[in-house]
Amino acid sequence: MVQINWAETTWLLLPELVLTVGALLVLVLDFLMEDDRSPILPGLTFVSLGGAFLLSFAYLGLDRTALFMFEVDNLTAFFRILATGTSILILLVSIDYVRSRSRHTGEFYSLLLWVTLAVILVAASSDLILLYLSFELLSITSYILVGWLRDEAYSNEAAIKYLLYGAISSAVMLYGMSLLYGAAGSTRLEDIARTFSDPAVRVGTLDELVLPAVVLMLAGFGFKTSLVPFHQWAPDAYEGAPTPVTAFLSVGSKAAGFAVLTRVLLTALPMFQIDWAAVLAAVSILTMTLGNLVALMQTNMKRLLAYSSIAQAGYILVGLAAFVATDTSTLNGLAGVLLYLVAYLFTNLGAFIAVIAYEQATGSVAIEDYAGMVRRAPWLAAALVVFFLSLAGIPPTAGFVGKLAVFGAAINAQLYYLAIIGVINSVISVYYYFNVVRQMFFMPPPEGSEGERVRYPQAMGLALAISLVGTLLIGIYPQPFLDLANLGRQFLALLPLV
Repeated sequence: MVQINWAETTWLLLPELVLTVGALLVLVLDFLMEDDRSPILPGLTFVSLGGAFLLSFAYLGLDRTALFMFEVDNLTAFFRILATGTSILILLVSIDYVRSRSRHTGEFYSLLLWVTLAVILVAASSDLILLYLSFELLSITSYILVGWLRDEAYSNEAAIKYLLYGAISSAVMLYGMSLLYGAAGSTRLEDIARTFSDPAVRVGTLDELVLPAVVLMLAGFGFKTSLVPFHQWAPDAYEGAPTPVTAFLSVGSKAAGFAVLTRVLLTALPMFQIDWAAVLAAVSILTMTLGNLVALMQTNMKRLLAYSSIAQAGYILVGLAAFVATDTSTLNGLAGVLLYLVAYLFTNLGAFIAVIAYEQATGSVAIEDYAGMVRRAPWLAAALVVFFLSLAGIPPTAGFVGKLAVFGAAINAQLYYLAIIGVINSVISVYYYFNVVRQMFFMPPPEGSEGERVRYPQAMGLALAISLVGTLLIGIYPQPFLDLANLGRQFLALLPLV
């Protein structure tokens, strides 16, 4: 009988325990308190997220396994930091939004903690069983958050569409996992890798089981990252969901998808890289191209950012498709993916924060209503320009550094066509980003609104400032973030077959 050191296990899982206890306390206090809008609930949520965020740095450099299926390594530490940091910014912009839109504030804060926990569990899973259960926790909490505005038809419709797409993709993903288990005889990722490291086992299994399993699992992973052709849910869900939830889905859910892609493909299936890398390259091209072309036609800011998010997922996937195990350079494919995710965190969240602030002040997310925004909210307009520059990949911004990393990895891997298509798509994206800039700076404001100033809470202003500083800091001085990305990729050195 295997003995578990519970003291060590508790320490290894401490950030997750902090989030779990915080979520339960928020639920209990929400049930006991008469005033659902008490500052105690967001305060406790902030303490839980902040505690987990600070604790996450203590695990950099560790290599442990908790409860036989939860990896405590640099990759997990990286996504702990990313997930909790994302949720802290979402919390700052949500407090006033939640208070003004619904009286069910405690539910929102608790769900925010649960969905953050789910992202971390997905990133840390080293067993297909825990991976699937974590994915379901992430999916269910996301469905509820999308439909949180239960009295609004758009929110309900978005949640139902998200649920239907999610249920189908989850079933397809589970079937792919069952094929992988049937071929390898184990659900542990490292055991699967050891089984397929035997050339005698690989003969006949590639075409019959492994490639179909990878394609089927990609349906679930691609759903979370909104990769084409699994992206159909994103525009409707982004438009109908509460805007802070949309912001989380665009960053947190996407991070979870890329975390699991990295963990499964590089831990369990590195010997089949030549095959799955070709699939990822094709999906990457389709994703960035479709996302950018359809974004050109959007008139709603949330839908525009939804298709922009789809295109960004295609750019990120370039780094994974171009991963070379023997590349020890500072910016290899995996480091590029992780660096891009950090840059995308500040950039995309910043854009959504500006949209939330303007939506709360004007009640509109139509692009045409951004006309003359510079006269009503010069700070917001200037910040939005910086975020659009970053999303387009123009220096000196975080987006430029991120794209330089993944496109550089493609060139190093001699995948020149991927880099060229990525650059062309980046040029296309400039058109729809700067169409909004044209509205903000060169079009007259709507009649009757010339003298109105856009006001927003201090917490939202703080989140916007953090995002703006992060976007510019990565572009000007990327070294600390590059070091964090390189720490995250070091989990590969500990794998027996990579």
